[in-house]
Amino acid sequence: MMSNHFTTDIQKPDLRGKCPSSCLTVIGLLYPCMDRHLGEPHKFKREWSSVMRCVAVFVGINHASAKVDFANNIQLSLTLAALSIGLWWTFDRSRSGFGLGIGIAFLATLVSQFLVYNGVYQYTSPDFLYVRSWLPCIFFAGGITVGNIGRQLAMYECKVIAEKSHQD
Repeated sequence: MMSNHFTTDIQKPDLRGKCPSSCLTVIGLLYPCMDRHLGEPHKFKREWSSVMRCVAVFVGINHASAKVDFANNIQLSLTLAALSIGLWWTFDRSRSGFGLGIGIAFLATLVSQFLVYNGVYQYTSPDFLYVRSWLPCIFFAGGITVGNIGRQLAMYECKVIAEKSHQD
C-alpha cells in the first residue's frame, strides 16, 4: 500500500495556496513601508499580545459572518462594517492603516469579482451589484490584521538591528 503512495505521477503544482500567501506577505510588508514613507511611525499598542488579540477578533468577525443568522444581508453588512471599523479603531488607529485597509478591500473585491466572472468561483446568491455585500468588510478586517502582524515583525527587525549596532 505504501508503494502506491510513492509511485504516483508528478502533477502540475497547485497555486491556490501560494497566491493568497504571497498576497498576504505583500500586504504585511506594505504597512510598515507606508508608515515609513508617510513619516507616521505606528506607535499604538505595539506588542505581540495586541497583535494576537487582533487576530482573535478577526477570526471572530469571520466566524460571525458565516454562522450568525441575520434578518437580511444589509443588516449583516452593516454589522460587519461596524465590527471591521471597530477592529481598526481598537488595534490600529492610523490613517495609513485605514487607507490601506480600504484599498485592500477594494482590490480584493475586484479580484474576487474577476474570478467569479470567469467561472473560477461562484456565489450562491449575490446581494449588491453581483457582489456579496459583506465581502469588502472581511477583506478590510483581514488587511488590518495582516498589517498589524507585518508592523510587529518590522518592529522586531528594527529592534534587532538597533541592538546589533549598539553592540558594535
